[in-house]
Amino acid sequence: MNKRKLLVGGALLGVVALAMLNSCRTIPKGVTAVQPFDVNRYLGKWYEVARFDYRFERNLNNVTAQYSLNPDGTIKVENRGYNFKEQEWKGTTGKAKFVEDESTGKLKVSFFGPFYSGYNVVEIDPEYRYALVAGKDLDYLWLLSRETTMPEAIKQRYLEKARSIGYDTSKLIWVEHPQ
Repeated sequence: MNKRKLLVGGALLGVVALAMLNSCRTIPKGVTAVQPFDVNRYLGKWYEVARFDYRFERNLNNVTAQYSLNPDGTIKVENRGYNFKEQEWKGTTGKAKFVEDESTGKLKVSFFGPFYSGYNVVEIDPEYRYALVAGKDLDYLWLLSRETTMPEAIKQRYLEKARSIGYDTSKLIWVEHPQ
């Protein structure tokens, strides 16, 4: 009986260790984040123009992210969107931290306690109006804008960059902002 408990305990510890190691990876292999990155210019409201579908944002349109500084130097992240199936607004608040130095757009974000995932600004225009954000792997991708739309030339440039990284951009959901 004690051997069985030890075996089960060891297996659970292994699963937790694997999850923690996987959560430490913050950027897809071979991808670099924007340098120099100015967090103060990045703060404020962003509209989601496109994203990959994943459970936390499923059925959401009118999606925005609001970034502000917390007193401890982390970044407050407030995501909000309208669930068009349930006919209600949904929101969540988390925090982001720089993975390296504050002049590199490589961050990790958490909405669930000690678990972080990659949030990497891999392309941004000089005026900080449009951004291409990669997750920790090729399952997460966002095109963001300070407005509800993005100029076609910038959109095409960002899509080409995403494809060059290895993203399948045909999977993008183009977010509507009717409200």
